[in-house]
Amino acid sequence: MLKAGFISLGCAKNLVDTEVMLGLLASNNITITDNPEEAEILIINTCTFIDSAKEESIATILQMADYKKHGKCQCLIVAGCLGQRYQQDLLDELPEVDAIVGTGAWHRIIEAINTTIIDKTRALLIDKTNTIYDETMPRISTTPYYSSYVKIAEGCSNCCSYCIIPKVRGAFRSRTMESIIAEVKNLVASGVKEVNLIAQDTTSYGRDVYGSPRLTDLLKELVKIEGLLWVRLLYCYPKYFSDELIELIATEPKICNYIDLPLQHCHDDILKAMFRQDVQKDIENLLKKLRTRIPDMTVRTSFIVGFPGETEAHFEALRQFIIAQRFDRVGVFTYSQEEDTVASTLPDQISEDIKQERYHNLMSLQCQVSEELNQQLEGTVLDILIEQTGSEEDPIVCGRSYREAPDVDGQIFVENALDCKVGDVIKAVIVQGFTYDVVAEKIPD
Repeated sequence: MLKAGFISLGCAKNLVDTEVMLGLLASNNITITDNPEEAEILIINTCTFIDSAKEESIATILQMADYKKHGKCQCLIVAGCLGQRYQQDLLDELPEVDAIVGTGAWHRIIEAINTTIIDKTRALLIDKTNTIYDETMPRISTTPYYSSYVKIAEGCSNCCSYCIIPKVRGAFRSRTMESIIAEVKNLVASGVKEVNLIAQDTTSYGRDVYGSPRLTDLLKELVKIEGLLWVRLLYCYPKYFSDELIELIATEPKICNYIDLPLQHCHDDILKAMFRQDVQKDIENLLKKLRTRIPDMTVRTSFIVGFPGETEAHFEALRQFIIAQRFDRVGVFTYSQEEDTVASTLPDQISEDIKQERYHNLMSLQCQVSEELNQQLEGTVLDILIEQTGSEEDPIVCGRSYREAPDVDGQIFVENALDCKVGDVIKAVIVQGFTYDVVAEKIPD
């Protein structure tokens, strides 16, 4: 029986593709191993979003290629966005790679293995990027048993000027509500308590299938599922964040008071150059509505610094925006000049030194804001989902509340909780706040 090792790079959306491919491997009697030395098949699901992601993907491919010389590897497969974007170039420049499986061809992973191992032929499997998984596909979870990502749509039609995703993932296409509901029911039946809804543009869900955004309707059905504790919304594009959606979040306890709202910038000049569909006034109005209706709303966002043409005045406006809005979480990225994007051809490209200076400036600013906000939580009682248990020798117990998304946010270190098990939900009071993490004490049962 063949053994396969799998490495998933990039975002949670990529991780879902990995989990479905793992399911296809297992359904075809291929054993999954986490030890690359014993794997006859090695698969890297790659990312190509920005330069650092491409560099990580190439470095990982080369690292795994070494097991063709010093391990059992007979077949090295590059899947995902990097393969979709560079296709034949990768085969030409990396002779160690046996097959490329594009973002629209993940369902052909077994074909790629058979072509390379049985037929002894290199494979380039690049389909039209219109595929999307559904609830009938086999899937092996790589996340803790109590938490799962559910991709409600694939691709993107926003075509921001800096972004390559529409070209490697295709146009925005939603799953049906019936498919998503069926999958979430299956996940909850297997023990999942937290479902994180993801897409490239979550708030646009349903526009292509139903003619108008239907995220609110989907959520109304999901919260009816017995045993589901939390529904978290990630990657929410501001344009279609409706008043109806705000009201549902405010009134439905299962929907986390947590929004991931990637804004990328605040200044209208830069937003326009980015081909974003928002202006600063609309963004500020949305944030005000969210915080007025849901005072304990946690808002995560991301910004790009050093976009072509970003002047010192534009950057200072962004600094003042962050100071005024006091976001709970902020991710900052330096602009990456991606080939085949509109922004890559714009004049007034910013030097790397200035990008780094602006990056560190914003991160320093946000660290101060985050620490102040976490300190203001002291005395607050929260439900904590336990993710790591402790012992008498190592009494550290860790978890998350509705305020922390998996993988990207900080942790809550819980004292007096050695009796807890992974997956338990307990009540604890926050006793100390730091920049990224907080300390809490378990409230006795």
